[in-house]
Amino acid sequence: MLGIELTALHWVYLALILIIIVNMILRRDTSLVSMTGILILGLIATGSVYLSVMGIFNSFIYAITELLGTILIISVITGMSKVMLKTGVNEIMVYPFTKLIRTPSMSYWVIGILMMIISWFFWPSPAVALLGAVLLPVAHRVKLPAIGAAMAMNLFGHGIALSGDFIIQGAPKLTADGAGIPVGDVISASVPLVIVMGVVTTITAFLFLRRDMKNGSIPLESESYVVKNQNSQTGKDEDDQVALPMTVRKAFAILIPVLFAIDLVIMSLLKLQGGDATALIGGTSLIILILLSMFAYKTKGLEKITSNLIEGFKFGFEIFGPVIPIAAFFYLGDLAITNLFGDILPAGSNGLVNDLGVALANTVPLNNTIGAVTSTVVGAITGLDGSGFSGIPLAGSVARLFSTALGGGIATLTALGQVAAIWVGGGTIIPWAVIPAAAICGVSPFELVRRNMKPVVIGLVVTTIVAIFLI
Repeated sequence: MLGIELTALHWVYLALILIIIVNMILRRDTSLVSMTGILILGLIATGSVYLSVMGIFNSFIYAITELLGTILIISVITGMSKVMLKTGVNEIMVYPFTKLIRTPSMSYWVIGILMMIISWFFWPSPAVALLGAVLLPVAHRVKLPAIGAAMAMNLFGHGIALSGDFIIQGAPKLTADGAGIPVGDVISASVPLVIVMGVVTTITAFLFLRRDMKNGSIPLESESYVVKNQNSQTGKDEDDQVALPMTVRKAFAILIPVLFAIDLVIMSLLKLQGGDATALIGGTSLIILILLSMFAYKTKGLEKITSNLIEGFKFGFEIFGPVIPIAAFFYLGDLAITNLFGDILPAGSNGLVNDLGVALANTVPLNNTIGAVTSTVVGAITGLDGSGFSGIPLAGSVARLFSTALGGGIATLTALGQVAAIWVGGGTIIPWAVIPAAAICGVSPFELVRRNMKPVVIGLVVTTIVAIFLI
């Protein structure tokens, strides 16, 4: 793998990535660049116009297939939340949290820390679904902008919790296998790096957020999607308003958190992770939607179940619409490109993105500083496919290569590559990876990426400097 020669396909893909990044920085839409990029890659790979044109559509199908679980959980949670809002159950349920969360600053830190704790045990996607419907209305009540809540859930969950992955240990297992060292060594080495990265990034993001709230660039009255839906849908459609008796509302306000708490216990006992955990949360949300609709609308309940589901699906696909083209492009950086255009990669290739990371690792001179910087950059590059996990075995392999030349530091270099890959690709600065938090909070994933970018980069720089002294 380390001797793969880069082809025109690699260099064109790298150039297209840079163009997309520039577009993001300039806050321009990336759909046209992404689709044009897929077409160009198809032409280079196959030399066929019609196969390249087919590749655009097929890449969309591939991206939608990969993202379908996330689309569904967001849609279901949205449908459930709509019924909760229309019946007033949501207000009753969130009332106890108003005593704990009294200011925007407190809201940011409470949401973030709760997100981190739940994500350690069950990974971030189910945690977003669990916290979103409960805490977002409270955050709005104390005037924390929706983008602030999204940043908190994103940075603490998909950043801190996932990059360390101390409980489930999926990430350190992959990097440890790539480096050929015990998982415990990677976990031990990652602790100081995860702490530094987490503290620097979340504090920096909070300071930027507070500054922008004070100068008015983020309106204090920013609303989460739950509140937007309440104003735009329930506030204007008298027929959708349901006056449930207070005793029934209180009963559901207790039942809903209890059901989700039972989900947490089941996930813990049965060790459900990732998609399985998300499916349990999604199924529970559907049951809540059904029960609440039948109690609220009685004879019209059957029709209202369907209409609320349709509203949820509309919202889910509306959010994902701008993201699918760019996701389709970046998935080509993994081995997915062979599924669309055939066996066109060089022998031994692990995908365009990973090949570029290996090439970088093999072309730089080595000392502690260069080794740490390159491990961070390689990890970040492999994270560009948006999963955060597909490239971390490579981060371990590169760490082993560097440590041999440096005479030590393999665990620290491995952990550093893991942190960089997951912070970039696991869900903080790749547009489709941030979708769960962005969709639940009703903010643009591109805006969330833009606001996360500077704190995450600052955090990676500081963490890399710390790693230099730990090698």
